[in-house]
Amino acid sequence: MISTAESRYNQWVREHYRFLLRSAWALTGSRAIAEDVVQDCFTSAWRFRNQLRDPGMARAWLFQIMRRHAFRHFDPAQHLQQPMDEVCEQASHQHDALDAQLDVVKALARIAPIHREVLVLYYFDDMPTAQMAEALDIAPGTVLSRLARAREALKNALQEPARASGASVIQLRKRAP
Repeated sequence: MISTAESRYNQWVREHYRFLLRSAWALTGSRAIAEDVVQDCFTSAWRFRNQLRDPGMARAWLFQIMRRHAFRHFDPAQHLQQPMDEVCEQASHQHDALDAQLDVVKALARIAPIHREVLVLYYFDDMPTAQMAEALDIAPGTVLSRLARAREALKNALQEPARASGASVIQLRKRAP
């Protein structure tokens, strides 16, 4: 069977769309922006598909393209916390497991994108560190050090709400006669 360009493109989208959408959503904090980013990614990738040296590295190569597009959509003045807060408030009455997942997503939104992307690739997408190094265009040792820093940043971000609520309780106790 002869493979047309359209069928090859459709196969590519079927294989990588969910991975790229999850990654873009985690990087941008917005599903709508993530969908735009992934669409732009596939458009660019297909246009320059001849630059992919090793078809086995397609996922890492696509992530690299998606990442560039995500950072173009990122507005430093925009605070990612707000949309995540709205999502968390809407889901506040659901199951405890969902609350814990939302806490992680909310904490991810509070850490630097450089840390967020390594956590998403490693934990959400199960990408090996060698592929992460290729996708991020960094050395494998750098991937490991970023992962260590990212874990620490996520741990701190997860503890921030507890610290804030603990601080307000202390302040309330001090004010009480």
